[in-house]
Amino acid sequence: MTKDKRELARRQDKAPIATAWDYAPAPEARDIVKIQERYGLFIGGKFVEPASGERYTTIDPAREEPLAEVAQAGKADVDRAVRAARDAFANGWSALRPSERAKYLFRIARLLQERSREFAVLESINGGKPIRESRDVDVPLAAAHFFYYAGWADKLEYAFPNRKPRPVGVAGQIIPWNFPLLMLAWKIAPALAAGNTVVLKPAETTPLSALLFCDVLRQAELPPGVVNIVTGDGRAGAELVSHPDVNKIAFTGSTEVGKAIQKTLAGTGKRLTLELGGKAANIIFDDAPLDQAVEGIVNGIYFNQGHVCCAGSRLLVEESIYETVIAKLKRRMATLRVGDPLDKNTDVGAINSKQQLDKISALVQSGVDEGAEIYQPPCKLPERGYWFVPTVFTNVAQSYRIAQEEIFGPVLSVLTFRTPDEAIEKANNTPYGLSAGVWTEKGSRILAMAQRLRAGVVWANTYNRFDPAAPFGGYKESGFGREGGRHGLEPYVVLDDA
Repeated sequence: MTKDKRELARRQDKAPIATAWDYAPAPEARDIVKIQERYGLFIGGKFVEPASGERYTTIDPAREEPLAEVAQAGKADVDRAVRAARDAFANGWSALRPSERAKYLFRIARLLQERSREFAVLESINGGKPIRESRDVDVPLAAAHFFYYAGWADKLEYAFPNRKPRPVGVAGQIIPWNFPLLMLAWKIAPALAAGNTVVLKPAETTPLSALLFCDVLRQAELPPGVVNIVTGDGRAGAELVSHPDVNKIAFTGSTEVGKAIQKTLAGTGKRLTLELGGKAANIIFDDAPLDQAVEGIVNGIYFNQGHVCCAGSRLLVEESIYETVIAKLKRRMATLRVGDPLDKNTDVGAINSKQQLDKISALVQSGVDEGAEIYQPPCKLPERGYWFVPTVFTNVAQSYRIAQEEIFGPVLSVLTFRTPDEAIEKANNTPYGLSAGVWTEKGSRILAMAQRLRAGVVWANTYNRFDPAAPFGGYKESGFGREGGRHGLEPYVVLDDA
């Protein structure tokens, strides 16, 4: 070693050890969106005061601060919205040339793109999800669905060969709080493309993006009454479901409410599609690319705070690689940043509501009580707001509540298997059947597993990938019917013989 190299080595030995780098705050500006103090109901192309006279306050779950007063629709309000939709259906929308309907959908899609930052910020403020997810996933996908179904509007005869499709009529649509704008797009776009009119009820806790969407409809010059937005809690949804002049109900939400809706509509002749809960299995074989699989596990369960019906909340790992996968997963979890949803560095945002936080906490406690081993990475949570540390349970038995019940939060349960048959048996041992994931380098194994998994969507070497052209829906207690793709048009058309 030369003298210079020895001197350099001596200096390096005495140099202070660099501390781990941290991320500087990178907040998105809140003032891009203007939230009104009070909102009415959007009926017949304009905002109107609720006949019920009732209002409630929607809040920012990250700050526990009020955002706006929102109207609570009653029976008279829902009836008014349905009548507006029926008049719009009868007085021109259903008879409009399909290519003209497509123009409106294209306009809506372009406006969503133009106002994407505004919608992304509002989604994160009202829902608690990280701005990166709102900006990069929710809003672009919402616009993509309107673009996609605009393309189908004048091609329905190709979607259903040798049949003559016509619109169903008035569609009542009820959406959840986990993806407010995206679920709105999933519901409204195919309905309008097929020539139907809509009455949509957003979730009680996240109505603001749907109310901002009303301004997009105004900009697009959509004819009055084609889309109507009524806000409120479950009472408003129940009125919409039971209204005699609604021809079709589309519901996304909990299995319990879905069962109640199905019971209400039994024998009425109304069409019904249900996209309900899930308890998906994410299956990792020993030949899987493990680093890629760990990213898929994290995306599968911690994306949107686990507020995803198709979340990979059960991890099935082949026994021979169990310790390696768990070590890699824990190391990756330690890097997740929980905090301000509007900070572009945030990975896991706020839980949507106090009620949901209490449910997550209770189910996690049940896992501890039943004997599962819990791991939560070191994490300093904000003092205000609703937060939950990303959690993984090992030593989980099939009978534990955390392995059977939908938690709808950032909580993962890990089980092991030795053979593909055992993996299939464990994966299908659930009342749900919405989604699943398979990680392996063998294409034949992927196809064999997909055939036997009782799930509406099976991802291969990825997770939570969505495309407007791909149908989405479940089996068993995860509901029935499909949204997305050509299949998503079928619930909104009556198919006559050509």
